[in-house]
Amino acid sequence: MRFLSYSLSVIAFVSCSGLAADAADRPNVIVIVSDDQGYSDVGFNGCCEIPTPRLDALAASGVAFDAGYASHPYCSPSRAGLLTGRYQQRFGHECNPGIVDSDEPAGLPLDQTLMSDLFHENGYRTAAIGKWHLGDEESFWPTNRGFDEWFGFSGGGYSYWGTPKPGMPYAGVLRDGKPVPVEELSHLTDDFSTEAVRFIEDNQDSPFFLYLAYNAPHAPDHATREHLAMVEHIEYGGRAVYGAMVAGMDAGIGRVHDKLKELEIDDNTLIFFFSDNGGRVSHARNLPLRGHKGMLFEGGVRVPFCVSWPGHVPAGKRYRQPVSSLDIMPTVLAAAGIQAKPELELDGVDLLPYLSGTNRSTPHERLFWRYAMGDGEYGFAVREGNLKLVQSAYKNRTLLFDLSEDVGERVDLAQQQPETVERLSSLIRDWDAGNVKPLWLDPHGANVHKEEAAREKAVNAASRGQKDR
Repeated sequence: MRFLSYSLSVIAFVSCSGLAADAADRPNVIVIVSDDQGYSDVGFNGCCEIPTPRLDALAASGVAFDAGYASHPYCSPSRAGLLTGRYQQRFGHECNPGIVDSDEPAGLPLDQTLMSDLFHENGYRTAAIGKWHLGDEESFWPTNRGFDEWFGFSGGGYSYWGTPKPGMPYAGVLRDGKPVPVEELSHLTDDFSTEAVRFIEDNQDSPFFLYLAYNAPHAPDHATREHLAMVEHIEYGGRAVYGAMVAGMDAGIGRVHDKLKELEIDDNTLIFFFSDNGGRVSHARNLPLRGHKGMLFEGGVRVPFCVSWPGHVPAGKRYRQPVSSLDIMPTVLAAAGIQAKPELELDGVDLLPYLSGTNRSTPHERLFWRYAMGDGEYGFAVREGNLKLVQSAYKNRTLLFDLSEDVGERVDLAQQQPETVERLSSLIRDWDAGNVKPLWLDPHGANVHKEEAAREKAVNAASRGQKDR
């Protein structure tokens, strides 16, 4: 059977640590995820036009990652990697679920253990708030995956006003699986922030794990007048609305942090923030990186990423070595004194020794990526040190870059260094030998082929009529 039962998964893989016996010794953990946010669309990465003062303060109180990566260039697979601490290609969750041609419902396989499972089994109060996108069927819902509470929606892109999509199963915002009336909602970014504040207040006296997954600034482009007032200076309308969505999320994160301070538990709360993938193609900015969401160039996988834990993580530091969203699970489990058994085969590492300086080596010798283009067709990338190899399926090219000299991936070194190309390609083949085929497919391959064709049409049209000189 493809999917094992949730209960058997937890029984097989959970290990409680004696360090978790005293609640006072265990930190609260909050993992905040933004959706399709550009690398340079946050102040701590140089953004000057979109106000993100609360995220900038969070980064200043801890460590901002110069080279923080998502494990996949688009939404659902990235979240599957985050919550399992494993390359999602190892268990077939490589595409977005939804209306797919599959013999079984599409969702994060039930034989995978999530960080929420481990926190729940070790006495933490757990909540998932916001976008789920890991399966629409009830068996995949957060309340069946180690979360005590759930407030959000199960699918992908969704109206910020809470209006259900006609004809879609389980459409609408749900509270623990029951529909929330639309009239009780305002704007989902604000609603998710409010719900997060309530959860913290209700669980201030016991350790909690909060997964706060905003759908901002993913399309559709909906913003309140209050959010828009923060970006009146942005003259391009589309960028202004996108910026308002980011600014509204930033303000909500500020409300969450203010509540922690009010309750005097901020020093005992570990917070990670990152975007699930690179910035969307419209209105987001990934500068100085190449590409955008859906691509294996840096703009598709290098994301805004920071961590804060006062007294345990150094403040005001920028960490330059590559790290991955796969590292979040082992890091927060280590902080909580929870041991995951080796059978889990986590691909991430505990970052705390690296951030403190106890371990001066690099967290990862290599990082890998793969996306599915169709049945048996894939794109790949590997980063080893400062070298990055991209095997682009839609461009039908293999490209090699030195990120220490060329973070924008403008200078392709593949022709100059064929031996390096072959060596890195062999590393990809070895890594991929441990992966499986996607359990279902999505339209990604067709979409990027169309996008590449449109690009070629545009550049060819621009040069039409040029005279030879």
